Amino acid sequence: MAGVASPLQYGDPPHLGPFVLQARLRVGPAGLVYLGQGSDGRAVSVAVLTRGAALDPAARDRFVTGIREATASRSGVRGWMARATRGRTAVADAAPQVLAMDGGSAPWVATPYEPDRAGAERFLEPVLVRGTLIGEQHGPDFAPHWISDRSPALPAPPKGAPPPVETRRSVIIAGVVLTVLLVMLAVMAWLLLRSDEEVQPPPKPLPPTMFVPTPPPVPASPEPGQPTTSPSPARSGTGTPGPRPGDEDEGSPI
Repeated sequence: MAGVASPLQYGDPPHLGPFVLQARLRVGPAGLVYLGQGSDGRAVSVAVLTRGAALDPAARDRFVTGIREATASRSGVRGWMARATRGRTAVADAAPQVLAMDGGSAPWVATPYEPDRAGAERFLEPVLVRGTLIGEQHGPDFAPHWISDRSPALPAPPKGAPPPVETRRSVIIAGVVLTVLLVMLAVMAWLLLRSDEEVQPPPKPLPPTMFVPTPPPVPASPEPGQPTTSPSPARSGTGTPGPRPGDEDEGSPI
């Protein structure tokens, strides 16, 4: 782990519980340690698991169990499981005071910050399992699949407050006010339409129809001595006219 404090980076939580995080103290494969400040101004050391370790039920259980055993040992209460596990008891005896913790989906623990003593990083030691769980270390080390993850586990965002619900009385009052406004709007529209109809001038009457009688047509009579035009009769057919006067003396007898 790196022991030099560094500024917060993108992805670090701004606060965990009632503690405001100010800087990074250590970064390890099991979790991250932050320098924080409580509501009373007290400096604290806050350790949170990495995202991969928080998703591993076994790693999360080892972290939370170590915190609870340390809390129980300081209060003078130890269960038979703590007495049976020698290694965990040693960690619990050397663990610092636990100020606050969260064992949810993103578990973390806060302890007092002392520059010359180990703080919350002590609870990250049992998260990584090396060798076997029984007796001394034998064989190759056990490396979990999330050991390369260095992103802190972030708690789920808080649920939003439910939408406000109005009382029955306020709903009735709002309905009555809306009805009155709609009635007033309808009356105003009716008055405007009625006023437009009254202001419009009446249509002008059409002029009366005048009938002027015209005289009947008079046939034109020809002047005396003027021949009248008549259609020329055809030379064939039943309507062929006879000889005209004066044609009797013309020609020679046969």
